Amino acid sequence: EQIVPMLGKSNILRTTRGYQGGYRLARAPQDYTVGEILRLTEGGLAPVACLDQHPNPCPRCGECATLPMWEGLERVICNYLDGITLQDLLEQQTARAANDYVI
Repeated sequence: EQIVPMLGKSNILRTTRGYQGGYRLARAPQDYTVGEILRLTEGGLAPVACLDQHPNPCPRCGECATLPMWEGLERVICNYLDGITLQDLLEQQTARAANDYVI
């Protein structure tokens, strides 16, 4: 329930009050990426806290041996999640449901 107002304020969801009211996507499902939604709801996709702020406030970032690895991982995560749309998830679920033969 805490996420719905956030999605409404960010124009991801439209809300309709009253009889037969509810929530609808403001855009088509193919226009939303999982990355976009997770950045909004989670505040970011960084695998470590030092990458959450730009520029990096860590006093050791200039000599950190693992920083390039974490930056690379963040790029991989962002690229992967930005490549998945809500439409992709809907299609995957529809395909799974079509193969669910219950007797």
